[in-house]
Amino acid sequence: MRLSSFLYRAARLSRDAEVIYSGDPKKMARRARNKYIGRKVARRLFKW
Repeated sequence: MRLSSFLYRAARLSRDAEVIYSGDPKKMARRARNKYIGRKVARRLFKW
C-alpha cells in the first residue's frame, strides 16, 4: 500500500472515530448517509 493511500485511510478512520465519540446522533447519521451516497456515486462512475 502506498503511503498516501495509508494516510487517507487513516484520516477517514480518524474522522469516523471522532464522530462516534462525539455522541451526537445527528453527526453520526449525516456521516453514515454521506458515506452511503458517496459509495453509490463512485460505483456508478466507475461502471463506465
